[in-house]
Amino acid sequence: MPFQTSRFTFLAKIVATLLLVTAADWLFTGFRVGSWLGGLALAWVVALALLKPSTRHGPALAALLCAAGFALALIYQPGLLAWAMFWSALSIATLSPRTVGFDDAWRWAIRLLAHGVSGPAMPMADLGRLLRKRPAHGRPTVRSTAVMLALPVLMSALFVILFASANPLIARSFAGIRLPSLGEVLFWLFALAIIWPSLRPGRFATRIIARIPEAEVTLPGVSLPSVLISLVLFNAVFAVENGLDLIFLWSGAPLPAGVSLADYAHRGAYPLIGTALLAGIFVLTTMKPGSATAASPAIRKLVVLWIVQNLLLVASSILRTCDYIEVYMLTGWRIAALAWMGLVALGLVLICWRMLTGRSARWLINSNALAAAILLSVATIADPDAIAAEWNVNHAREAGGRGVPLDLCQLNGLGTSALLPLIELEHRPLNAGFRDRVTFVRHEVLLRADDQLDWRSWNWLDSWRRQRALALLGKHPRVPKNMNRGCGGSELVEDEAPSPAAQPSPAPAPSASATSTPALTQAPVT
Repeated sequence: MPFQTSRFTFLAKIVATLLLVTAADWLFTGFRVGSWLGGLALAWVVALALLKPSTRHGPALAALLCAAGFALALIYQPGLLAWAMFWSALSIATLSPRTVGFDDAWRWAIRLLAHGVSGPAMPMADLGRLLRKRPAHGRPTVRSTAVMLALPVLMSALFVILFASANPLIARSFAGIRLPSLGEVLFWLFALAIIWPSLRPGRFATRIIARIPEAEVTLPGVSLPSVLISLVLFNAVFAVENGLDLIFLWSGAPLPAGVSLADYAHRGAYPLIGTALLAGIFVLTTMKPGSATAASPAIRKLVVLWIVQNLLLVASSILRTCDYIEVYMLTGWRIAALAWMGLVALGLVLICWRMLTGRSARWLINSNALAAAILLSVATIADPDAIAAEWNVNHAREAGGRGVPLDLCQLNGLGTSALLPLIELEHRPLNAGFRDRVTFVRHEVLLRADDQLDWRSWNWLDSWRRQRALALLGKHPRVPKNMNRGCGGSELVEDEAPSPAAQPSPAPAPSASATSTPALTQAPVT
């Protein structure tokens, strides 16, 4: 790829990359991630906007603004999802000027994958092009400059080494120089591999699309009679499943002996979503606009009926999950599962609408991608663990709810997400023993929140939670009577107490599946 930018712009990109890599190295000391990550991301967005004027127009500008929004989300609450969304938006901004508008999400997914795979090779590729560049108008090239400086630099270094061996003062000054560790060098290379391609993207990510087929799949042996028979059988099978759900799940009729409501609800939630996905794929591959199957009135009616049955299946899956949550507890993953079920339902509606209106596959892909992008964008600033902790505290048996006994060990593992719900629970009328356990768990979580005192791990949301917690607790908060306890606040017996040499840190990290009651051992946390 020839260098089409001016010498000044290319040097400016090198300087900007070095500044961003240096800042990342300085901020990432101690592997602590905080709101500084969002500040670094914002600086990255500004550098891209200044050094690539083509990103300040059209779809690239929209993607750049989205990247700035995700950088603000990283300041609010740093997380892997927010970072992935930021990188995707930034990559779309840097690749958009080389494409003709926004075609479809399927092709952009391929472009982003190709950009991520080929990007790390761009620094070495550009360095090789610099070395191969021929001189123009008598200007020195990188190769000629390196050849010119090789002799004086190498000979000077040799003389310095000899003088250091002969003069202890020079040797002592060199002894204070610390060479970078292998880990530091690897981190610099990693930062360089993701920052430089955004300023100097390769052609591979945009040229590969010419070899990617359209997102249309054709099943072998598909004919009008086979699709008609399939839809009749599918509707009959789905009617049986939906009938059972209407009888036992929606109406509340008693289940047969040996089958509990929790077992009926939990086992069927996720397989039914897989069934709905398969149904969507079948409709996509057999009901293409303009085909004989799509033009058949009988098949169109059967497809609409089948889509309605699939929507009922998704609704039953959501109800199954909600019933299971009502009996046991809510988790962040179950919130994500409910959101996923909503996306599947929307996808089925869009598939049916595409068939009825003759929309293209591109429209369907982009509509589903837009819905997923909106949901993921909301998830970058939402905290499902905090929502789950609040719900579990309000519905626990100890708080007057109908759920299982509260799993304090699980709340301990949620960290600062559970801090405010624990304080709310601590202020409720509880029996003395349980209140003491809640106080211990709250004390442990608050100790971990003290990480906000280190600016490298500081982030806006956790800092606000800590300040709010201190205000709610007042000047004289309750103190646990005994610190020799498990993650759920239960006191350890003498022979279970760990030796002083093996004492855990004040902030234990319990597994999400740990439980403080026999009832929860039968309720897998999904």
